[in-house]
Amino acid sequence: MSQYAHPEVLVDTQWLMDHLNDATVRIIEVDMSPEPYKNAHIPSAVFWNIFTDLLLSDLRMNLDPVAIEKLLSRSGISNETTVIAYGSYPGTGAWIFWILKTFGHDKVYVLNGGYEKWVAEGRPLAVELSNFPPSSYHAKSPDANLRVLQTEVQASLDRTDCLLLDVRTPEEYCGEVFMMKPPEGAERAGHIPGAVHLEHTLTLNEDGIFKSKEELHSLYSSQGITADKEVFPYCAIGGRSASIWFVLKYLLGYPRVRNYDGSWNEWSRLPDVPISVP
Repeated sequence: MSQYAHPEVLVDTQWLMDHLNDATVRIIEVDMSPEPYKNAHIPSAVFWNIFTDLLLSDLRMNLDPVAIEKLLSRSGISNETTVIAYGSYPGTGAWIFWILKTFGHDKVYVLNGGYEKWVAEGRPLAVELSNFPPSSYHAKSPDANLRVLQTEVQASLDRTDCLLLDVRTPEEYCGEVFMMKPPEGAERAGHIPGAVHLEHTLTLNEDGIFKSKEELHSLYSSQGITADKEVFPYCAIGGRSASIWFVLKYLLGYPRVRNYDGSWNEWSRLPDVPISVP
């Protein structure tokens, strides 16, 4: 991992194995349903539900400091706790990294390879629900330097030094499918005009480990996604794009990357913004 711009933001499975009983470490598993967690999870991991813990009812990300304080306090996380994040979907751990960094949490890391690699290596699993004494977490206001809002995204369409990066599936980008079926007539299909498409899963090897710095650099530079540009990744609800923010900023060292967390969920519902469909 030393070849990355900031290798310190990743931990491997052996490091986590060595720290399973460390009281200063809290492991977070994130999924759309609690059932996989109840069946088997990394010992001492706390479960966060994407829909009820991280999103609002309209699928916007819940970036209310009071809400994040309640979530972290309930999970036994203090401002000094070391948080290790993973999930059942590619890039979920990096999404949690972005959320916690947005609220100023310093000690947050991504489990490289996630749950898949942990299981593949035959490491221990637990079925007991993890419970810790509640803490009293104090969140900072969301860091505007990590986010880009819709108005600035729209203004960037005429900028040559700025690049929009659509990290959804090819079918979503082409307007053939939605990540989730929207209410009738509420969401338009397609992508933001001029956006470069590169699916977020292409940053990972088959075992879930991030590709090398050289491979990642080749992947992005081949599509004109270079460090001299300001890059705004987006997806459907801001989670997959947060993982690409992580890759570009921390693994490749791009200096100007901000996540459009409103993403397609917001853009597609605005009546007066342009949309492209191949």
